Amino acid sequence: MSRNYKIPTIKELFEAGVHFGHHTRRWHPAMESYIFTVKNDIHIIDLEQSLEKLEKACEFLYETAKKGGDIIFVGTKRQCREIVELGAKRCGAKFVTERWLGGTITNFHIIKKNVDKLIDKKKGREEGAFDKYTKKERLLIDREIEKLNKNVGGLLGLKGVPAAIFVVDPKREKTAVSEAIKAGLPVVALIDTNSDPRSITYPIPGNDDAIKSTAIIVKAIADAVENGCKDINEESKEDVKLKEAKKGKPAKKVAKKTIKK
Repeated sequence: MSRNYKIPTIKELFEAGVHFGHHTRRWHPAMESYIFTVKNDIHIIDLEQSLEKLEKACEFLYETAKKGGDIIFVGTKRQCREIVELGAKRCGAKFVTERWLGGTITNFHIIKKNVDKLIDKKKGREEGAFDKYTKKERLLIDREIEKLNKNVGGLLGLKGVPAAIFVVDPKREKTAVSEAIKAGLPVVALIDTNSDPRSITYPIPGNDDAIKSTAIIVKAIADAVENGCKDINEESKEDVKLKEAKKGKPAKKVAKKTIKK
C-alpha cells in the first residue's frame, strides 16, 4: 500500500517555529547533537535532523497502525490538550490530555474497571435507567460520569496494553514514558532541548511549548496513523475478496466433474 500521509517541509517547520529551543541555561546535554546554534541565548534546533526524525517516527507509527496496534497520544499541557485530542480522534488513536493515571499501562486491568464503569454509566443515562432517581442523585451520577470521562474518556475502546505511545514533552509526561519503558513499549516524542532523549525510541527534536509547533508535528503523526488504519482496512477488504475467490474456484471444479459423470 502507498503511504499517502504528508510530511511537512523544513520551510513549514521553520514557519511553525519548531526550531526554537529553550534558553541556554535550561538545556539537557544529551540534546547537544540536535542543536544547530545559539541565538540571543536561545538554542536553535537543527531542522534537518527534526525532519529526518519525524519521517522515521511517522513511518514507525504508520506500520504500527497498519498492523492494528493501539496508539495513545499523550499531551497534558494546557496549550496542546485540544490539539492532541483532535489529532487522536481524527486518526482513531486513544488519548490522555488531562492527567496520566499511574498504572495506565503497567496495571491496565485497574484502569479498565473505570473505563467499563464509564461505559455502563453512560449507557444507563442514555437508556433512562436513572430517571427513577431523585434530581440530586442524577446530578451526582452526572458528576461521576464527567469525572470518569475526564480521566479515562480518551481510553474508551482500549482493550489492553497499547502498541506504542506518542508524547508531547516527555519531561512533563515522565510517568507515561516511565511506564512505557517498563512495559517495553516504543515511545515517540516531540522533545525540546531541556529533555533527555536517550530513553525515547523515536525522538523528534522540536519546540514542544508553542501551539503552532505542536500542531504541525501532531498533524503529521496523526496523518501517518490515519493512513495506516486506512491501509489495514483496504488490505482486509482485499483478503476477503481473495478468500471468496478461492472458495468459488473449487465449487466450479466439482460442478464440472459432476456434469461429466
